[in-house]
Amino acid sequence: MKRRIPLRKRLLVRLLFASALIAVCSVAATTWLAVETTTRALREEQGQDLADDLRILARLSGYAATHPDWKGVQPLVTELAERTGRRIALTTTDRDLIADSARKGTALPLGAAATVDPLNTDTYTQPGAQLSGVDPRAVGPYRITANERSRLDALAEKLRTCDSRFGVDIRIEHLPSGRPVLVNSDGSDGTDTPAQDCGYGMNEPVPTEKKALGELTRTARTCLQSNDQSLREPLHFYLDLTSRNPLSRYVIAKYPKAGNEEALKTAQNCAATALRAQLDPYVAPVADLYLGGDDTTPPRFDMSPANKAKIVGVGGLVLAVTVAVTAVVATRLVRPLRALTEAAQQPPELHVRVPVTTRDETGILAEAFNDLTERRERIEAQRKAMVSDIAHELRSPLTNIRGWLEVTRDGVVDPDPALLGSLHEEAMVLQRVIDDLQDLAAADAGTLRLHPEPVRADDLLDQVAAAHRVAAAGAGVTLHTETDGSAWLDADPVRMRQALGNLVSNALRHTPADGTVTLAARRDGDEVVFTVTDTGTGIAPQDLPHVFERFWRAEKSRSRRTGGSGLGLPIVRHLITAHGGTITAASEPGAGAVFTIRLPGSGAPRE
Repeated sequence: MKRRIPLRKRLLVRLLFASALIAVCSVAATTWLAVETTTRALREEQGQDLADDLRILARLSGYAATHPDWKGVQPLVTELAERTGRRIALTTTDRDLIADSARKGTALPLGAAATVDPLNTDTYTQPGAQLSGVDPRAVGPYRITANERSRLDALAEKLRTCDSRFGVDIRIEHLPSGRPVLVNSDGSDGTDTPAQDCGYGMNEPVPTEKKALGELTRTARTCLQSNDQSLREPLHFYLDLTSRNPLSRYVIAKYPKAGNEEALKTAQNCAATALRAQLDPYVAPVADLYLGGDDTTPPRFDMSPANKAKIVGVGGLVLAVTVAVTAVVATRLVRPLRALTEAAQQPPELHVRVPVTTRDETGILAEAFNDLTERRERIEAQRKAMVSDIAHELRSPLTNIRGWLEVTRDGVVDPDPALLGSLHEEAMVLQRVIDDLQDLAAADAGTLRLHPEPVRADDLLDQVAAAHRVAAAGAGVTLHTETDGSAWLDADPVRMRQALGNLVSNALRHTPADGTVTLAARRDGDEVVFTVTDTGTGIAPQDLPHVFERFWRAEKSRSRRTGGSGLGLPIVRHLITAHGGTITAASEPGAGAVFTIRLPGSGAPRE
């Protein structure tokens, strides 16, 4: 009977409790650390992310403004990703990848963070885009030549030297087009200084700038003439070289006087369209910018030494609790298992038993080990007894045969038919013992072969009864059969006759004269039930569990001639088990015995 373990004693419950305790400590510590150390850092990081995003957009927009394509942008993307810790990807408007800081094959974020278009920049993020959102770094045909730059640099240096004589600190900077400008030490514009009295001027466009302005003016006027004829004066452009913001010194449109606001709006649109058309060949195509996390970049979240100390302290505390709980639980679990291991390593002949100290699964395992030890003792005793019985069963007929052959050889007796018949009987006894042992060996090895076929139960009973009627008549025992005639089964008829014949032979040996042995078969649901009933001496209750053991006899003093070899019933059990059935024995001392076989039944075969 399976023993029920109390819930609180089960190993699973104890292990779950230990795991839950460790998990609670870990979760509590992690939650506390997250609230304590990351909230403020995350807020600061969000602001830093926004600033980084604006810087990334500005750098990429500057690249697009100064390059006609995106072919060499990958190093810049990699540099920005490493500096900001963000994943940066550029694609065309059709989502064809241009450059990516992530590993190849990494999926893009769901939506683009911004569009990189130097001809349509956000005036709030790109100061100096004075005309229709054009990035001031997109200079295109307005980039001055080296000679022009050298001449302007010389003029700027003269102005700076002149200003220094008046005690004004001026420095020289260069616009994206290469034109030098003067800037005060405080960052303000340096064109309005005493140096203007020195007689040097830098506010006139150079030939390159004049040529670009002329082309722009012609394109804008063509657009204007094709859209509105109500303007009273032409549209023209000039360079803003007087603004205090050097970045805003760029192309400025002087709009004509219009008869209405709609005409003025048309002029503004033509000016913007003309400028974008002029700069378009000099800037990179429009691209979509994707930003996100990147597992190829190092984390940006750096904790302070105090927060690191908190993590180390709490981690150490959780580790100490974990080690302590694990040590306690493991010790209680390992102690009985170690005892089982030591017992299992002892020599088999010692039959060591393990003391049961717990009531959980390990305690049940210890009890099962002790039961196994007891069964091993019983099996060992049965093995020794079986070897002794086999030697006895084989020695007796061999001794008789040898004795008769020796006296016949010495001429003491003549080999008459009676002597030969006795020798033949002894040889048959040997043959039966050997055949029985062979059947048991095949059953133990799993090589006992069956040849099942549809069989009528009453035919089996008739054949077995016919084979044993002579023996029954010689013993003065009445042998008859009972059957309902409707029971069919799939079985090996030879093996079934052997099993039923062994039961009948056993019943005849234990039934006195004038007794009765009954063979019966009936159908019971999906099963066929065979019974062999005798009116013999019966089996004692203490002997009933051993009737199917090998070489077992209820009366130890009986000889093999009166008690059989002790192998018949074990062979019956193996044969019935091979057929997928069961066999049981029931008896009362002095009232005979009943052996019951149950086998799977089957329907009658079709004609």
